[in-house]
Amino acid sequence: MGGKKSLWVHVLVLLGVAFVAAHSAHAQSAAPAPDRRAELINMVRQDCGSCHGLTFKGGLGPALLPDALAGKPAEALVSTVLYGRAGTAMPGWARFMNAQEAAWIVAQLMEGFPQRADSTERSQ
Repeated sequence: MGGKKSLWVHVLVLLGVAFVAAHSAHAQSAAPAPDRRAELINMVRQDCGSCHGLTFKGGLGPALLPDALAGKPAEALVSTVLYGRAGTAMPGWARFMNAQEAAWIVAQLMEGFPQRADSTERSQ
């Protein structure tokens, strides 16, 4: 029974990755509205920072700095943000954001995440 459960988890993760990949070109091109950007920045700084370190240099979770993310497929990172990582402490955040917002967060992390909500003018 445990093998079947593991298979289903893998199938669901792969379906999630396929869904995100199919929508990533559109998702990465659109930035959230300013108020929502501010909410997302606060969420990432506080919630993600609690495990990945407040400066994103790593902690319980790995570093989220541009150098650490370089070479990683954005689609896979978006999937991780949305659906988490089975067998780890990384939760999924799909109930708090959509794929477009997750893609924007990943793009920001890959460039260097803004310190504050008012420092996102460069990324509109």
